[in-house]
Amino acid sequence: MVKRLLVGRALRSAKAHEQLLPKRIALPVFASDALSSVAYAPQEILITLGVAGIAAYHFTPWIALAVVVILLTVVASYRQNVRAYTSGGGDFEVATVNLGANYGLVVASALMVDYVLTVAVSISSGVENLAAALPFLVDRKVAAALIIIAVLMVMNLRGIRESGLAFAIPTYTFMASVFGLMIWGGVRLAVGDDLRAPTAGYTVTGEGTGLTGFALAFLLLRAFSSGCAALTGVEAISNGVPAFRKPKGKNAAATLLMLGLLASTMFAGIVALAYVTGAKFADKSQGTQLLDQAGRPVEHPPPVIAQVAQTVFSDFTPAFYLVTAMTALILLLAANTAFNGFPVLGSVLAQNRYLPRQLHTRGDRLAFSNGIVILATMAGLLVYAFQADTTRLVQLYIVGVFVSFTLSETGMVRHWNRLLTTETDARKRATMKRARVINAFGGAVTGLVLIVVLVTKFTHGAWIACAAMAVLFTMMRGIRRHYDKVAAELTVPEDSQVDESMLPARNHAIVLLSKIHKPTLRALSYARATRPSKLEAITVGVDLAEARQLQREWEERGIPVPLKVLDSPYREITRPVLEYVKSLRRRSPRDVVTVFIPEYVVGHWWEHLLHNQSALRLKGRLLFQPGVMVTSVPWQLASSDRLKGRKEWFAAGSVRRPYAESNKDDHVAT
Repeated sequence: MVKRLLVGRALRSAKAHEQLLPKRIALPVFASDALSSVAYAPQEILITLGVAGIAAYHFTPWIALAVVVILLTVVASYRQNVRAYTSGGGDFEVATVNLGANYGLVVASALMVDYVLTVAVSISSGVENLAAALPFLVDRKVAAALIIIAVLMVMNLRGIRESGLAFAIPTYTFMASVFGLMIWGGVRLAVGDDLRAPTAGYTVTGEGTGLTGFALAFLLLRAFSSGCAALTGVEAISNGVPAFRKPKGKNAAATLLMLGLLASTMFAGIVALAYVTGAKFADKSQGTQLLDQAGRPVEHPPPVIAQVAQTVFSDFTPAFYLVTAMTALILLLAANTAFNGFPVLGSVLAQNRYLPRQLHTRGDRLAFSNGIVILATMAGLLVYAFQADTTRLVQLYIVGVFVSFTLSETGMVRHWNRLLTTETDARKRATMKRARVINAFGGAVTGLVLIVVLVTKFTHGAWIACAAMAVLFTMMRGIRRHYDKVAAELTVPEDSQVDESMLPARNHAIVLLSKIHKPTLRALSYARATRPSKLEAITVGVDLAEARQLQREWEERGIPVPLKVLDSPYREITRPVLEYVKSLRRRSPRDVVTVFIPEYVVGHWWEHLLHNQSALRLKGRLLFQPGVMVTSVPWQLASSDRLKGRKEWFAAGSVRRPYAESNKDDHVAT
């Protein structure tokens, strides 16, 4: 009941097409991450430039321009990707097909790390913005962030269409408020109003005030790499192409174009207004400090976008509150991009046997529920470990996304080269050559940015992201080796036939018991019904007096099955049974030993702790013995009646597909 209330009623597989997204819904679903960068990317540039002092702020427009160029280049490149690859594999599929499996895994590990960080950074930043308006959250940031992650998880478990509808209104409202801010700010500047940010008269002191030469150049590169946070989220559409309505590639490309134009315009507009109004920002953890006109340190300056809104809407306060409220909300919803991209990527990786197969199955609401739950769990752990500190988390950011950018664009160049070798139509060849030029330029530019990011941010936390990528890469290689090994072990050669000589010679049946009661008699009856070659009952003589009493009762009842008492001087149960079974196998290696174990069926979770523990331990050991079959014979206790007739509920991500629809390589036991 609780699950149905939170997640909603289960949907039939035939309803999958109804969960596909039109462009107007796909845009807010996939764009919130990239658009939310407007809230912190300009701020990151100012923080870094502040290290060199307030004089370095005049580089702000040029750095912003470089970021916009990179953003538009990546968007143009990815428009080629989504048209060519529509399965949802995105960068992973492009790199795997064109560069090889190892490069594909590098991309996959980078994207997975980036998705987790997207949730952690966006939620932490959003909570910090909320804390500015709601002071009681300052000391409860971690708890608030974890609650919001849980809410987002539940919303996405309800299905991508419903989550898209839930996020469309706030995303479009945020876009409208930012464009309104830019337009009204431009109008006021055009009529000659003197717009001065609250921090315009403040000064910034940094550890490297007055830097020149190489040190200044390095700082500018670091500011540029910080501003490139505006590009995070662009790749999400390439991984979410299956969620679009047909024609998927065309609709995804159109949505990507809208995203690029909106994100670049909003980012450039906020940076321009911040520069013109003289807004300043500093962060102690980054070596900068903001001082007011009296020389006093300002501990918690307002976010840059809030300063701009306060300045532009100084004559209309409600608009200021709208901008700040929508900014906080869009930061919280930005994590939804990852909740749509990560599960799809996990499904593709699972289908290729790089992750557990359970990630490839859909849950009740036709969403990849297991991937959604895993993403929420990992992001929650990261938020808890870093105490929802955005400044610390953001240092881990960006590396993964530029790794995937660079390898994906390199793979697309090879993709076009391969197609050009066989294409003869002049018009199609011209289109392919144009796409190849775009992807080649994009790969070169993003590769250069990746080097800058690694050099300038490695010691500031980027090494953690690199280490996480290495761990994921190794783990996925290990999972694939395991699946391949098991598949090879289980595969039946095409020319093989049933070998009669491999059939067991006899079936030696054993019924385990500790006393004579109804479950024991049922197990004996069932074992006799299977007509084994030999049948016997065994018990472990932990207590000599009880064993003798059991033998007397056995004989008095005239049970037509021989009873054997196994000696146990150390009062163990499992080891004597194992040794006896092994001795039977040694005497007759071609015999099969079937062990029947009576078990209670209980109705309460706590009853599992009181019953069946010895049986579970014994089964766990017997399953590893070759030639030994284990059969549980259930006996329903009265408490189990409460569960009779109960409607079956499936866990999130439960396997629901028919066997015929399973992956053709799906011959590994679940």
